[in-house]
Amino acid sequence: MITREEVIEKLKTVLDPDIGIDVWTLGFIYEINIKENDAEIVMTLTTPLCHLQSFLKEEVENAVRELGFGTVFVRITFDPPWKLPEKVRNMMGV
Repeated sequence: MITREEVIEKLKTVLDPDIGIDVWTLGFIYEINIKENDAEIVMTLTTPLCHLQSFLKEEVENAVRELGFGTVFVRITFDPPWKLPEKVRNMMGV
């Protein structure tokens, strides 16, 4: 069975092209649900107006699917709104 940790490692390979940091480190991933051969990812973006919404959703789906899941569903939410994680603030010197 594919583990949550394996999914996290795969998510760390998906970079936000505008920021250059992966979706996991950016705190975009709110939930990872695994049931048998299916995965559901609940994620957010910096803003509902993000021009990369479709791109990032597809990149996350494709990356997680590479682990061997039968179905991968990615749901985007803006509740709660995204906040820049403290560790990323420190990395960026903000």
